[in-house]
Order: sequence, then C-alpha cells, then structure tokens
Amino acid sequence: MSDWPPKPQNESQQISPQAQQPTGNEWKLLEKAVLASVEEQRRARRWGIFFKFLTFAYIFLLLVIMGKGCSTTTTNPSAASPHIAVVDIVGTIASDKQSVNSNDTIKSLKKAYENSNSQAVVLNINSPGGSPVQSDEIWQEIQYLKKQHQGKKLYAVIGDTGASGAYYIASAADEIIVNPSSLVGSIGVIMPNYGLSGLMQKMGVEDRTMTSGENKALLSMTQPVDPEQKKHVQAVLDNVHGHFIQAVKDGRGAKLKSQDPAIFSGLFWTGEQAVTLGIADKIGSLNSLKRDLNLDKTVNYTIEHSPLDSVLGRMGAAVGEGFATSLSQHIQTEQNAKLQ
Repeated sequence: MSDWPPKPQNESQQISPQAQQPTGNEWKLLEKAVLASVEEQRRARRWGIFFKFLTFAYIFLLLVIMGKGCSTTTTNPSAASPHIAVVDIVGTIASDKQSVNSNDTIKSLKKAYENSNSQAVVLNINSPGGSPVQSDEIWQEIQYLKKQHQGKKLYAVIGDTGASGAYYIASAADEIIVNPSSLVGSIGVIMPNYGLSGLMQKMGVEDRTMTSGENKALLSMTQPVDPEQKKHVQAVLDNVHGHFIQAVKDGRGAKLKSQDPAIFSGLFWTGEQAVTLGIADKIGSLNSLKRDLNLDKTVNYTIEHSPLDSVLGRMGAAVGEGFATSLSQHIQTEQNAKLQ
C-alpha cells in the first residue's frame, strides 16, 4: 500500500549538512573577493581625500591671488627721489584692520619719516573720528617721530571732515590745512546708551539679570539709571575728555587764538571758522601744499588691507579643518578594518 497522506518532498529528501557549507577553495575565493572590495574602497577614499585637498588648495590659491591683486601696495619708484610722503587717515578710527588703526598707521608713519627722500609727511584726513585709544596712540607716536626727525615737517590736510579722534591726531601736526567748507573740531567724548525699562514694563517683560558685584550691571538698558553709577560714568568721560583737551593744547600751543571754552565743548566748525579760532592754520589742499613745497611727487605709505584678507583667514582655517577631519576618518576606517 502507498503511504497516505503523501509526505512533502522536502521532508522525504534529506540534504547533508556538509553539502550546504562551501569548500576550502570557495572560502578562499570569497575571502579574496571581500578583501579586494575593501581595498578598492580604501583606494577610493584616498583619492577622494586627495582631490578634496587639491580642490581646497586651488580655491585658496585663487583667493590669495585675487587678494594680492585687490591690495594696494606702497612700493613706488617715486620713493627713490624727493617726494611728499602721504599717510591716509580716512574712515572710522578703530582697532580692526579695515579701519584706521594705530598699528598700521604707526608703521606707515615710521616708513614715511625714515625714507631719506621724503621731504615732508602729510596726514591726509577725512574721518569723523572713533576710538580715543587708537587716536592717542597715533598722537603719541607722532610726537616721538617728530623729535627723531626734527628737520621733517608734518602737515595735516583735512578734506570733508576732520572731527573728534581725527582732529585729535591732526592736532599733532606742525600745520593744519583745511578747505573752507571742511568740518573741523568736535573735541569731545560720547558714550551712547538707551533705556528700555519703560518699554519692557509695557510689554510685560521682566528683567532677571543677576550680577556678582553691585555695579556690574552698570548702564544696563533694561534697568533704571542709578544716580551714583551715572556720576561715575560721567567722571570717566570727563577724564578722557581732559586727555583730548590737553593733547590739542600741547599740539597747537600758542596757535590757539581763542580761549572760548566752546572750542572744547564738542562743537564743530567750518574750515574757515577753524582758521579764525586757531584750531587750523590756513586754507588749502594737498595740491597747494605741493606748490608751496615745490614738490610734484607724492608717495602714499598707507598700509591697506584687502577685504578678502579676513575671508582668506577663515578659508585657510576651513581647509585645514576639513583636511584634518577627512584624514582622521580615513585612519579610523583603516583601524576598524584591521580589527575586523
């Protein structure tokens, strides 16, 4: 009799376990294939890192070349013959490289004074002022350079504006030349501050500022002004203002024709009025000065930084960081492969 019910075919046929396992040769082929795949991936990663680095290096080099092309150099063949040395005080006075800063300005002035072919030094001024610290550092260095090079006069030529910190610097010059319509003066100090406590109360915003030190929240916009703190800040501003006034008096000396306190009150005047008050010497320009000194050549010694400089710095850091990250990942992958 036949078996009933019929048995499934997979149960009736028994497969030997040894038949399911690959032989030694098969294992070797499989191992070679896997190792070849891993090695190919390693090669691909190496080439990937190389081409990334090459691309970053190319972009970085391109930006460097562009930056060099945009930068203004002070190398001038005219510096080898008699000339007027010019140093620009143009724009806001501050510590950053894109502004008029003491570090670059002092370097420019030193080069201008030390060149034996420069017959005079001119401060080309068109600035509303800025940092009193940067202005004073430049003023102090000018006084030193004038003593070291007593035969070389310093002129300040004011264009549209020579106010506040810019006039601080100009006051160190032997002679201040202005346009009749130049804005000159503004001998004072300012510290802007705003109060938002009333607005915050209307909007239902609570100030939860915490401090260690009773005056640490000095001039906080979110708190009412404390009379004692205000008095302290005013004393600080008055002290800085006193330095400004003394610098102008030392620089101008007997040239100040008026003793009117308004001169040091923060007011500004036209160039014509400034000459009358004695805070400027005469009406003129760089061109008229060239005629007076009988010199046609001018050489600009100003150190100028391309706007790309800061971009290049960040780009260099990004390239280094990206390359280091890629290299670290590559080394880590190889170590993991060896462990496996």
